[in-house]
Amino acid sequence: MRTRGINFLHKWLSENIPETAGVDVISVNDLTRKLIADARSVGVRREEIYEEVHSVYHVILDAIGHYEPGLAD
Repeated sequence: MRTRGINFLHKWLSENIPETAGVDVISVNDLTRKLIADARSVGVRREEIYEEVHSVYHVILDAIGHYEPGLAD
């Protein structure tokens, strides 16, 4: 199931990292909680994502810091 988790993560990041997201603890925590909730709502278990990435928080933080509109397709 690894592929399903990482595919969900990549798609979610491309659709949910807003241009205006700040690189601050509150924004990243909110996005992390939203990602896990959205994954659960479509049947992707948290473990499926964490098999591929050690920290969703750090992945989101990195995505915000390197955000470039239109490149994540």
